[in-house]
Amino acid sequence: MSIGEMLAATVPMVRTLNLEFLETTAERAVLRMPDQADFHNHVGGPHAGAMFTLAESASGAIVIAAFGDQLGRAVPLAVKAEIGYKKLAMGAVTATATLARPIADVLKELDAGQRPEFPVDISIQREDGAVTGEMTIVWTLRPNS
Repeated sequence: MSIGEMLAATVPMVRTLNLEFLETTAERAVLRMPDQADFHNHVGGPHAGAMFTLAESASGAIVIAAFGDQLGRAVPLAVKAEIGYKKLAMGAVTATATLARPIADVLKELDAGQRPEFPVDISIQREDGAVTGEMTIVWTLRPNS
């Protein structure tokens, strides 16, 4: 089962927004949200909450790709998020997530019995390539008790 299929099966909002998983690796996750009238805002573009969910889902996909082999000993959890809306988004939008800390550094802290935190940076773009939003989500790997 792919990461996209797994998230679609376990996270209802992924299915609700019909998110498409274009790429999911430990280096980059790219998700697309098609243009859907049911999720438009008052100006006819994707609602800010839908774009937040798209970006958060992209961050979750890269976290699973990078740390999915650690799920037996730790649970990934989002700690905090900050989003900036830069330009009007219209039509389909794509979110690209990248890890902002090396995987090895995070695992070293986990191996030392710590609860590592690491940021994931996400860029949201329109189909013409214009960046409509930028988001950073800080994740943690909470060791299992």
